[in-house]
Amino acid sequence: MKSLITGITGQDGSYLAELLLQKGHEVYGVVRRSSTVATPRIDHMLFPEEKIKLIYGDLGNGLDSIIYDIKPDYIINLASMSHVRVSFDVPIYTMDTNATGPTRILEAIRRIGLKDKTRFYQASSSEMFGMSPPPQSETTPFSPCSPYGVAKLAAYWITKTYRDGYGLFASNGILFNHESARRGETFVTKKIVRSAVRIKLGKQDKLILGNLTAKRDWGHSKDYMKAVIKILEHDEPDDFVVATGAHYSIQDFLEKVFAKLDLDWKEHVGFDSRYTRPKEVPALMGNPEKIKRVLNWEPEIGIDQLVDGMIENDLEEEKRDL
Repeated sequence: MKSLITGITGQDGSYLAELLLQKGHEVYGVVRRSSTVATPRIDHMLFPEEKIKLIYGDLGNGLDSIIYDIKPDYIINLASMSHVRVSFDVPIYTMDTNATGPTRILEAIRRIGLKDKTRFYQASSSEMFGMSPPPQSETTPFSPCSPYGVAKLAAYWITKTYRDGYGLFASNGILFNHESARRGETFVTKKIVRSAVRIKLGKQDKLILGNLTAKRDWGHSKDYMKAVIKILEHDEPDDFVVATGAHYSIQDFLEKVFAKLDLDWKEHVGFDSRYTRPKEVPALMGNPEKIKRVLNWEPEIGIDQLVDGMIENDLEEEKRDL
């Protein structure tokens, strides 16, 4: 089996590559050329032994030839402009990457004639639900309120369109928020954990955040990548919500992290409106009943274990720096 992953250098891509290697897949990853090193999360699969193969490219150009050369059994599109707040600043780039990019992949599968060979997975997002009240399921109306959410919704619908119109095996996983020790530094959960650890070690005094009342359904990236594989291995293409079924406010998450480090968050946390969105999604909480029933998937890592793992990782990294 050959699997092609876009976004392989992110937290999801790294976990997914590990899981597919364990299943005996030949794993290829599409990476953008950069003057800075972008592979820390996957270096252990590149050195000393090259377990995965990296190919330079992006969602804008070159995908046709990559897909033609590899003719993969699975194409998993994880690549995106992934920061919701920043999507308001770069809406055109967000639409081109997150909406037109998946369309290019689907069209390549169709034009190359891989309909009966290649299975496609699109990483959809809970941000598509936007203002629809929780719990959100596969039948909840979509109401996105950010360029990111709108672009992800366009990709969701084009995936369904190619499935229904051309008979492609094309599935959507509507993933709610998922974190891990490999989470990027600009995301609020990682920002909270890293700052709290630095405050504990005396390397930082203040943490500045935006809205603390927004509620999110937080799971673990590795659990969710196991769900992605189950979606691809299913007999029929379909769309699934992937979530834990519980949600917490950003303040709840903040309190958990600081309490585990014996810190009073109120002494260290400030507010800055620059970190708020023009329009905020108040509450996201998924209903994972369908994926539990149809694919027998269950989240294995709870929020407290998730927080513990993130704190442990950042403590080790910051102590090494000291």
